[in-house]
Amino acid sequence: MKVKGIIREERITLPELREVLHQVETERIDAGKEMSYELRKSIEHANQLSKASSEKSRLLVGELLKMEKMKPDIAFRIANVMPRTRDELRAIYAKEKFTLQTDELDTIIEVVRTHS
Repeated sequence: MKVKGIIREERITLPELREVLHQVETERIDAGKEMSYELRKSIEHANQLSKASSEKSRLLVGELLKMEKMKPDIAFRIANVMPRTRDELRAIYAKEKFTLQTDELDTIIEVVRTHS
């Protein structure tokens, strides 16, 4: 019986996850092990949805966290989605108790564009 446990817990962006999954895939192939359906689907999902490099996404999160009204959860969601329009950004902020002004939305979109 295999016992699984959490080794460590940290937030990462989707491009960073793509790199981790690529390492796991390489290790499995080199060892001649078969990849599970879930692992294959996770790799496919990460490859299709990653829109930036891991370095750029991490820099984007750092820059977003310096802004007012920015929570870590939202910064990571923005780095994963890379919104291009105000509507996409508003969808990310939909569950928050506050709304952003147009100039604040434009500032965030401009930061995303510089890191894409």
